[in-house]
Formats: sequence, C-alpha cells, structure tokens
Amino acid sequence: MSTKPINFTILPDEPADGTAARRDYANFCAVAHTPFDMTLTFCDVRPLSDRDVQSAETSHTIKAPVIARIALPFGVIPGLIAALQEQVRAVQEAAAAAEPPAAWSKGPLH
Repeated sequence: MSTKPINFTILPDEPADGTAARRDYANFCAVAHTPFDMTLTFCDVRPLSDRDVQSAETSHTIKAPVIARIALPFGVIPGLIAALQEQVRAVQEAAAAAEPPAAWSKGPLH
C-alpha cells in the first residue's frame, strides 16, 4: 500500500455559539524551556498599589496572576515566530498608513 501525501490547513474549531469563545488578556509573557519544550507563561500585570510598590522596594519582585501556561514542542516555535513577525509587520504597516502626511500642521482635524 502506497501512501499519498495530503496537504491541509489546520483551522481553529470555533464554538457554534460565538459568545462561548474564550479570550484572555495578558500583558506579560515569561519564557522558559526544558530539553523537550518551551513554556510560555502569560500574566496580567495590573496597576500597582502603594503597598505593591513598597513590597517591590524590598523584594524587587511583583507577583502577577497567571492567565495561561502553554508548553510548546520546539518544532512549533519557528512557525510561531514567523507568524508573530508577520502580524507585527501588518500592524506596523497599518499604523504607518494611518499616520497623517508629513505636511500636516498638527492642527485640529474635522
């Protein structure tokens, strides 16, 4: 029996009820690795209280709630890096296109 290669694209299987789709916010990512995989730990660093600042002056650390911890095999990492770079490039191009022309006087826009 011969095997024939199949080309395919993997797509997220979104829930039928769009309101059930989960989206978590993180504004910090710690990266670690083992010999087998890379672990990304996403956290939500919130504004610091006076007590947090005083504690940080002594401990030099701030604790942030962990939102998600994802372990990725190394084979996934190059594709992830390429996808992130492409998304950043697209955002930067869109932002550059939205900037006013150089001759704009910085006056009010109506």
